[in-house]
Amino acid sequence: MIVTSRFHIKPEIRILGIDDSALTSDKIIIIGAVFRGGEWLDGVLRSVITRDGMDATDIIIEMITSTKHYGQIRVVMLDGVTYGGFNPVDIVHIHKKTGLPVIVIMRACPDFGNIKAALWNLPESQERLNIIRRAGRIMRVVTKDASNPIYIQCAGIDMDNARRIVQLSSTRSNVPEPIRVAHLIATGVVCGESRGKA
Repeated sequence: MIVTSRFHIKPEIRILGIDDSALTSDKIIIIGAVFRGGEWLDGVLRSVITRDGMDATDIIIEMITSTKHYGQIRVVMLDGVTYGGFNPVDIVHIHKKTGLPVIVIMRACPDFGNIKAALWNLPESQERLNIIRRAGRIMRVVTKDASNPIYIQCAGIDMDNARRIVQLSSTRSNVPEPIRVAHLIATGVVCGESRGKA
């Protein structure tokens, strides 16, 4: 895995946070929120993936590389490594294809036993599991509240820099603002009103 060397993290580092909408159909909307640090929303992106499919990685790469913001984005943040149910996201492949570091945000440490059991009911279950495992080591990170940590994985960036970016962009909750806002927009667009933990 390629790891970016330590770099200067500006307060207004451009971050693209991506989250998916509620599972209301076989086509799931994903929303990207382009942020300057954890303060300013600069743009919103939209795409569609297949529920429990295998297309999330390629569609996220296309979302990143086709936006006018691509040249300014320095980090991509994902809300977990599965979207639209169990459509797995290969963060190492995203890093290689876009040249951008990828940081995965999780509100709880994943239970791989439960994940494996759920995947076994889907086609290409072993490949899905391999993609999920490829995301690598999980690190606990404290942002706003020490009693409510989050967990991260990353590709193309070392854990120390990833932690610093997560803490810098977590301005209004324990979750980084690019992910929090992408979640609010995604659920609001599909459900008529934002819902769930943001």
